Amino acid sequence: MTFIEELRKQRWDDHRFYHHNRVNQLLHLLSACCFVASYYLIFVDPVAAVMVGWLLAMVLRQVGHFVFEPKTFDEVNGVSHDYKESVKVGYNLRRKVILLSVWVAIPVALWFSPDFFGLLSAHLVEQGMLHTTAILWLVTGIAAVIVRTVHLFFLMGIQSGLVWATKILTDPFHDIRIYYKAPWYILKGEMYDDMSDWYAPMPGHGA
Repeated sequence: MTFIEELRKQRWDDHRFYHHNRVNQLLHLLSACCFVASYYLIFVDPVAAVMVGWLLAMVLRQVGHFVFEPKTFDEVNGVSHDYKESVKVGYNLRRKVILLSVWVAIPVALWFSPDFFGLLSAHLVEQGMLHTTAILWLVTGIAAVIVRTVHLFFLMGIQSGLVWATKILTDPFHDIRIYYKAPWYILKGEMYDDMSDWYAPMPGHGA
């Protein structure tokens, strides 16, 4: 596959496997809007950008996955939840739990050790806990993308890793484009997506 074809496939698999519930889609829409705002704020107020990205965008997104997305057998795609978790290109739910645990642990650690066990400079510590938390959360987010991208280089090849990194960075804009109708579907009482109104399945990866 070309880069664009693989990007399309990764997006399709992510959508059809992990975004059946319309509430989950709505939360992704709200999360995407927050991420877009965060992308703008990173050039204006980095601390605010990180707080919007982690406390609003990421929380909304993960609540959608953990609370609303069904974990039962996927009748639309004919696969089990365990299968989807095993073939997930990016962060499956287990990896997300680890990442979110690190996220929560950072401010807790800073509460007990403002210099993060001697790793932070005195100048950075003087900026306050909110500032240092934002810096460490920003580093965590960047590291999470880089580590998984490099990991995918070895698992699936360099192109696949770069495709996934591109997908992650552009997901907010893509989510707005495909989930903007989610509120309308919910108002109509259509709580689950049958996956019939988006991309046709790629060859060999049909529903």
